[in-house]
Amino acid sequence: MNYIPISLVILRFLIAPFLLWDALDGKTGLWFIIAFVVAFLSDIFDGIIARKLGVSNAQLRQADSWADVTLYICVAASAWIVHRDVVIACRLPLITLLVAQLMWWLVNFVKYGKGASYHTYSAKLWGITLFVATLALERI
Repeated sequence: MNYIPISLVILRFLIAPFLLWDALDGKTGLWFIIAFVVAFLSDIFDGIIARKLGVSNAQLRQADSWADVTLYICVAASAWIVHRDVVIACRLPLITLLVAQLMWWLVNFVKYGKGASYHTYSAKLWGITLFVATLALERI
């Protein structure tokens, strides 16, 4: 039972390149959405299960954060491949978000010497926003 949270994190790492691979032909479909929803749910439940089992620790939270980064880099690359016109049309807000994220990482590396793994309500809201935006983009 104690391996369930890390297994869910690993699952997200494994799903991420599948999403990118699915987009390489210039389109995505039902499998992309199903895999993305599974990855999103794994992100929700890994932390809940880890806390219930008492196995939540800094290493698991760090791995969870890296799995999230990997997932959303693959989703962003998939969006670029499949919906380049939408990405270009939204380039200013997307560049602003990217710069803000890079500044956040830089501040954390300067302050802590590593990336921080914040699991705040605002981070959870950001994850939900990315989830909704990704599903909305797939409806185009």
